[in-house]
Amino acid sequence: MSVVSGLAEVTDADFAAEVKDSELPVLVQFTADWCGPCRQLAPVLKGIALEEGDRLKIVQLDVDRNPQTTIAYGVLATPTLMVFRDGEPVRSMVGARPKRRLLQELADVL
Repeated sequence: MSVVSGLAEVTDADFAAEVKDSELPVLVQFTADWCGPCRQLAPVLKGIALEEGDRLKIVQLDVDRNPQTTIAYGVLATPTLMVFRDGEPVRSMVGARPKRRLLQELADVL
């Protein structure tokens, strides 16, 4: 697992270990280098990761470099945010959003 823009990056190879087997709920940002809204969202997610790190793990997955996981979860747009709890996706959101709105949308999964 490497760290990009302050967020841990997962890959097809370690997705199961880092996301599905996590004790905490995990927010996965499906992202790409060429995606402007993804770059806008990164500092928002980094801030939430710092504040909620004891309750929520936040990671990024590059859709171009990790097609297996991207296809497995039917991700068609970036950024897609998917929350996993106990190894299963429980929430999916598409598009960048401000921090306050994102925290509201995450309230019931935290």
